[in-house]
Amino acid sequence: MPLMTPEQYEESLRQLNFKVYLQGELVTNPVDHAIIRPSMNSVKMTYALAIDPQYEELTTATSHITGKKVSRFTHLHQSTDDLVKKVKMQRLLGQKTAACFQRCVGMDAMNAVDSVTFEMDQKLATKYHERFINFLTRVQEEDWTVDGAMTDPKGDRSLSPSKQADPDLFVHVVERRADGIVVSGAKAHQTGALNSHWILVMPTISMSKEDADYAVSFVTPADADGIFYIYGRQSCDTRKLEGGSIDVGNSQFGGHEVLMVFDNVFIPWENVFMCGEYEFSGALVERFAGYHRQSYGGCKVGVGDVLIGAVALATEYSGANKASHVKDKLIEMIHLNETLYCCGIACSAEGYRTASGTYLIDLLLANVCKQNVTRFPYEIARLAEDLAGGLMVTMPSEKDLRHPEIGKVVEKYLRGVASVPTEHRMRVLRLIENITLGTAAVGYRTESMHGAGSPQAQRIVISRQGNLEQKKELAKAIAGIKND
Repeated sequence: MPLMTPEQYEESLRQLNFKVYLQGELVTNPVDHAIIRPSMNSVKMTYALAIDPQYEELTTATSHITGKKVSRFTHLHQSTDDLVKKVKMQRLLGQKTAACFQRCVGMDAMNAVDSVTFEMDQKLATKYHERFINFLTRVQEEDWTVDGAMTDPKGDRSLSPSKQADPDLFVHVVERRADGIVVSGAKAHQTGALNSHWILVMPTISMSKEDADYAVSFVTPADADGIFYIYGRQSCDTRKLEGGSIDVGNSQFGGHEVLMVFDNVFIPWENVFMCGEYEFSGALVERFAGYHRQSYGGCKVGVGDVLIGAVALATEYSGANKASHVKDKLIEMIHLNETLYCCGIACSAEGYRTASGTYLIDLLLANVCKQNVTRFPYEIARLAEDLAGGLMVTMPSEKDLRHPEIGKVVEKYLRGVASVPTEHRMRVLRLIENITLGTAAVGYRTESMHGAGSPQAQRIVISRQGNLEQKKELAKAIAGIKND
């Protein structure tokens, strides 16, 4: 079964036994919970597009392991064309969901783990890469969703993992056994974990020798014994419990984040890809971060396309669309959005082959891409709020619109252009609110800032990859300055 149908994917989640707490209560059925369900629908869309002939060139690939058609989310990049198609696929899914579709983290993690385990085996004569390929083959055959887990709570940021007052503030090995390892700790901000079949854990920072127990990478079933989840709050999330479809802005799709806790979880050796090889932890972090920073040049752009379209509709519905400043602001939004896309495509086109055969993006350009992502969506959102107007955050509720008496008043006074139904205007304004201030703002705004590393993390890589010394030599040559 190389490709699951959306229905098979949903059913596969129903077979899992998640332990998840949401607002202080244990959730018995995550798939159908009103707050969680929209995030599952977003992942479900990745399965729907993969079996749609119209999109299969972007959403599927030929496995270099089995030769079969597989989801691109389970594929290892074998060329710069694969890297470019990844970004185009992510933009498409952003356009289709206007939300985080969650499978990018696992795709980026698997590609990073592939090349790093290969190089570890070459240098240390370990068997990690063989284990990883065995796992990946199963992922492709079953079309599993894999969640990449990198970010630890970290505790006191001035202290290394081994110096923390509480050792569990970073995921670490607490026991080594003949048949595997036992790990404890937590991973924070885990996007899409409850919609995943497996979790691929990686170290969160470069480790030193004294932190060797924290230099660990492994896979585990998402519902394994000892794993439990605490669901993260999102702005306006309880609107999903109210019924109706207008006030939530995007009633069908969404994303989620959880705190994932590992309480003495057993991992068999066959699922361990790093265990104490601290000198390779930095490479794994850098490559995963690079791939994920590339990803943002696709997914955020797709959501941006929806936001720009919603704003254009809002100005038409209010009759302001012909004003020159409105046109100019829409142009600026498009300019910023396409600039992000350019960076995503550029770092992909400039990618290169690693020792394992998997292609890595240009790290400098990927970090430039993400640095822009930390800024441009905020400006796009600001312009969206400017053009949407104050009604976006002051208009009455859907229940008021549906009310037998005051509904007519809402219809009368919230109408813009006479030919456009008031409900249409309310729907598009709520969509703008959802992306800029509501549940989708997690993915479009704050995740753009902190996801795949906060702004300073990109600036560090840009400084390291920028080759300033070469630029100085170029200037000397042009200026006629000869080295002593």
